[in-house]
Amino acid sequence: MKERTKLYLYAAMTWVVLVFIAILNAGVREGFFSPTFGDHIGHVVSSIMLSVLIFIVAYIFIRSIDIEYTALDPWLIGAMWLALTVTFEFLFGHYVMGHPWSRLLADYNIMEGKIWVLVLISTFISPPLADILN
Repeated sequence: MKERTKLYLYAAMTWVVLVFIAILNAGVREGFFSPTFGDHIGHVVSSIMLSVLIFIVAYIFIRSIDIEYTALDPWLIGAMWLALTVTFEFLFGHYVMGHPWSRLLADYNIMEGKIWVLVLISTFISPPLADILN
């Protein structure tokens, strides 16, 4: 198997780990943060916590790969993780969880204090930032 293919397969498997972390994070938000601090603060704390966890996973990913890669690859991996995340969020949220599209889109409303977009930004920039810090 080509090294580049291995790199992107490993990145995809790492993204699956991120999905499980995000699900656990949502459980902590719904089970502790939101009941304790309210929905808005729960959303904010959970989003910040998930953003930090995404960076930690990206840093571990970058440090652990023993495959040569170009300076562009971490950006492409971040873009891949972002595309997978948004696709999963909408398809799983709508077709599995049964949430209406309007509810899914509401998380993108910064004017309402929703900061989910921070998670998406961190998903995109964490691999290149981890590469810089490595």
